[in-house]
Amino acid sequence: MSYRAPVAELAFTLRHVAGLEAVLAARQSDLTPEDARAVLEEAGRLAGSVLAPLNRVGDRHGTPLNDGAVTTPPGWREAYRTFAEGGWNGLSAPESHGGQGLPLLLNAACTEIWNGANLAFSLCPLLTAGGIEALEKHGSEELKAAYLDKLVSGEWTATMNLTEPQAGSDLALLRTRAEPNGDGSYRITGAKIYITYGEHDLTDNIVHLVLARLKDAPAGTRGISLFLVPKVLPDGSHNDLRCSGIEHKLGIHASPTCSMAFGDRGGATGWLIGEENRGLACMFTMMNNARLNVGLQGVAVAEAATQRALAYAQDRRQGKAPGAEAGGGASPIIEHSDVQRMLLTMKATTAAARGICYLTAAALDAARGPEGQAALDRASLLTPVAKAFSTDIANEATSLGVQVHGGMGFVEEAGAAQYMRDARILAIYEGTNGIQALDLVGRKLPLNGGATVRAQIAAMREVAESVLKDGHPGFGHTAARLRAAIESLDRATSFALRALGSNRPEEALAGATPYLRLFGLAQGGACLAKAALAASAALRAGETDPAHAGRIALARFFAENLATAAGGLEQTVLDGGGFVQDAKLALAG
Repeated sequence: MSYRAPVAELAFTLRHVAGLEAVLAARQSDLTPEDARAVLEEAGRLAGSVLAPLNRVGDRHGTPLNDGAVTTPPGWREAYRTFAEGGWNGLSAPESHGGQGLPLLLNAACTEIWNGANLAFSLCPLLTAGGIEALEKHGSEELKAAYLDKLVSGEWTATMNLTEPQAGSDLALLRTRAEPNGDGSYRITGAKIYITYGEHDLTDNIVHLVLARLKDAPAGTRGISLFLVPKVLPDGSHNDLRCSGIEHKLGIHASPTCSMAFGDRGGATGWLIGEENRGLACMFTMMNNARLNVGLQGVAVAEAATQRALAYAQDRRQGKAPGAEAGGGASPIIEHSDVQRMLLTMKATTAAARGICYLTAAALDAARGPEGQAALDRASLLTPVAKAFSTDIANEATSLGVQVHGGMGFVEEAGAAQYMRDARILAIYEGTNGIQALDLVGRKLPLNGGATVRAQIAAMREVAESVLKDGHPGFGHTAARLRAAIESLDRATSFALRALGSNRPEEALAGATPYLRLFGLAQGGACLAKAALAASAALRAGETDPAHAGRIALARFFAENLATAAGGLEQTVLDGGGFVQDAKLALAG
């Protein structure tokens, strides 16, 4: 069973959860919701006919490295050419550099589609998108003129070179060096690891964005600068850089994860992006773009795993389900209540994560309009939740997908195992989910004295109150359970803000990961309820689409079966931090 883009559901979420019409109005765009759906349909056709059939091919082939050159799997180059020629690489890029200038919200839905069809392939344009944004916001006019158009068109691709063998997530430990050449360029020497698509044969040139230190730079992260270091220099010669190795990984086998060496022959030539010693601010432009996109990857893989598990459960027959007709043979396993529970958990959590990611993209769009800083603060608050909650969901949903398949799920030919293997990296790269939780609690909750998070919680409450007033019998206990989850989030937020404000950050940070999960359950439940409210209104208006009743049922399942964990998470945040004092004792021996 191959991936099919859930275009109707994506379009519905764009409009009724993320507020597509408001985004378009703020941008004074001529684009209509119907136009947006047409874009999604075209993206879905390309994903289903070109990218999805290559997913298993890439998993089996990998990316062999020979004499410094990486060979991508069969069909990869042709697929990339089709993707780039279709203009998909520059969907939300500035029109002044050949992009289409469409909302980030619409691009987010397309990003989900690409990654649902073929995660390993889609990592390449994902990194390029981050490079485009960093260069467009921080690069000199000369660098933009030389590189931006070709990145937007997809003629060239971009990478992000942060990690080093000794540094990991601690960028203060970076050792890569940069020295001025006296002509405006710099000489770069050092080694980087875990560089996605650091070498490949899809394009003739690869534009590396590299963090490095200048001589006499301040210690720590304040002394890091960002440089553009192309594989091929403007005069056509090969720069002094190479791929020194390819990692052998659990998943995403068709995405070359490279070790990069800069300066074997004295130094690679690079150019400064932004100001000296201010590279981290430039790189975080790229990182924030990447973190939302990784959250969308989580949604995408969870969706693909759900589709496969659902199809298998409808075909596979085993046992007799309660109420099955006597003598009718074995029942499809989808008729067994525990299989239904697993499938509903996969579908509901995927939809909840999708809603959070789309809300984040909508906030980024709004930040470019009259709402400005307030919307940017909202996006900053939601970004770590979008990244971490969605990728945790991907790991959980793909694991459930294997479970639905039973023994066949453990067999590679069934296809469920690849989703589980591919998903595992998502909670690790672009900032581990533990780092996202620390960022949420330590940096994002205190924004504007807590006003940003309070406003977000207030918006969730409004949704819960609307469910209560709606009166559709299909909602069951949705309003009560959602309200309880939101109040748990509110109390946990107050605890964390008090601890931070009283110079007791360790109390807040010890519960950061359960707090993020609590936030995701409350916000995700509100997203599903918002979709269900729109579905209820459509039913009252006489629409007969059966998907509307399904949206109400899905919101109810989430509220009554998953959001109920909120109370326990609240208690963990409030009372569970004592483990820090005893951790060494408990872990000894």
